[in-house]
Amino acid sequence: MKPVIISIIVLCLVYSKAKAQDAPFTPVSLIDILQNKYDKDTSASAVVLREFGEAHINNGDGYHVIFKYRARIKILNKNGLGQANIEIPLRKQTNNLLERTIVIKASSFNLENNVVREEVLQEKDIFTENRNKYYTIKKFAIPNVRVGSVIEFSYTLDSPFIYNFRSWEFQSDIPKMESEYWASIPGVYLYNISIRGFQKLSKNDSKIIPKCLGNGGDELGNGYSADCALMKFGMKNIPAFVEEDYMTSKNNFISSLQFELSEIRRFDGTIDKVTKEWKDAEREMKQDTRFGVQLKKGKDIETEVKKLVDNESDELAKAKKIYQFIRDWYLWNETFGMFSELGIQKAFDEKTGNVGDINLSLIAALRFAGLNVDPVILSTRENGLATELYPVLSEFNYVIAKVNIGDKVYLADATEKFYPFDMLPERCLNGKGRVLGDGTSYWLDLKPSINRKIVSLFNLTLDKDGVMRGSLSTRFMGYDAVSKRAEILSHQTLDAYITELKSTLSQVEITGYELKNMEDLEKPVTRNLQIEIRAFDNIEVANFLFNPFILDKWAGNPFKSRERLYP
Repeated sequence: MKPVIISIIVLCLVYSKAKAQDAPFTPVSLIDILQNKYDKDTSASAVVLREFGEAHINNGDGYHVIFKYRARIKILNKNGLGQANIEIPLRKQTNNLLERTIVIKASSFNLENNVVREEVLQEKDIFTENRNKYYTIKKFAIPNVRVGSVIEFSYTLDSPFIYNFRSWEFQSDIPKMESEYWASIPGVYLYNISIRGFQKLSKNDSKIIPKCLGNGGDELGNGYSADCALMKFGMKNIPAFVEEDYMTSKNNFISSLQFELSEIRRFDGTIDKVTKEWKDAEREMKQDTRFGVQLKKGKDIETEVKKLVDNESDELAKAKKIYQFIRDWYLWNETFGMFSELGIQKAFDEKTGNVGDINLSLIAALRFAGLNVDPVILSTRENGLATELYPVLSEFNYVIAKVNIGDKVYLADATEKFYPFDMLPERCLNGKGRVLGDGTSYWLDLKPSINRKIVSLFNLTLDKDGVMRGSLSTRFMGYDAVSKRAEILSHQTLDAYITELKSTLSQVEITGYELKNMEDLEKPVTRNLQIEIRAFDNIEVANFLFNPFILDKWAGNPFKSRERLYP
């Protein structure tokens, strides 16, 4: 599903201290809430009774986004107790450029002897965790929460990152009775707003707030100010979002609002176009010291490449040799990114790096060999689909190599040990990637070069004792070969793998085995087993049934939703 894009433009450049007023929580009887049941979804572990958020740009020194959040949740069963463990992610770039919480409040409410008892979160029970160099987490557990409790928490967040105005998710993994978000955006900032998902808005109102930003000016017209567009979005009776196997990122389908800054119209009359055309983004990427500049570095890599291909004239053979060398040289640190973090020379020396370090090294090495290769940036399945209408580089988190040999195109990613040339990890198969070619860029469909495939051949004889004896030969191809190699080699020995395989079988005995092509990644993994199956107590019958699915079978149907609104 493609998001709906709405451009919010307020033309009055004339910017005050007025801002959106908090929408009050409707006064309710906590006794009624604590006593009432939630019958719309009997499988729900908890339900959001009311959720409200409000965001505006402040009027102080250095404009920031101020975001306020408040939620009231009822715990319906023991699986919902985790809703009381709150984590607030805070972005950061440097020690001076980071988000911070201004105030945090939380309480639990329980009904005891027909009296509502409130227990308030203490400030000493709020903790800060440095998750990585990009995020810290504010964490707290709301006290005295049990089945039937109502919890309520709120916080205010100060963010210097106006380029990404605060997004809002109407849906979550539990149902919501009501969710509302107010966004107040000054006319000097133009955002592209995408409304995603399948749920319908119950509220979609807007109005102008005069002179919401600036110094207000005087009667003679001195000073500067701008009006704001106050937008109010709401949904009611929102079902829980259920993730399933084989789904791409939930961010593609969950009902939400996303904001991307496209233009700043400054008070001095200048205009800063934040959302650029692809030709501008392509030029920036080529000049970036963490991307395009890296492709011209790596003397040690160039030396190794010359050793590999000096006596090789076939371009495909060259590409495969270089790919195998880069893949086996590096140990991926399991960090995504289209930019090189260490620099490809340092990453090569240390034999490790993120996706950018490894795959930019691969692209550079292929170019050193004289091959026609371009970088392709993409967004992984978990990260969500990238916007195609305009370049939003922050949505991309991965880079791969596009190798052009003759009239054929090969896509390569050297981060994984069990993948052959021209086979992308499944995380990369997500819509389209953007090719950053020589003087041009374009979208490329990210499709698998080979599918999953398993072929099994039985050769069995039914003996008089009711036991079937013979062989079972199974060939694992494509992505199934990758997963099977990884599974087998995760054991210390092949005997250990067979021992575990035997433990999963009840009616089948493995009397011998042989594994082929474990090291040749371009060939199928072949597993030959000698087996005995205790099939029948009585073979003196005219007909009998035999189920050949005895190994590598599906345990159940992964698609369980009664209604599916997404692919």
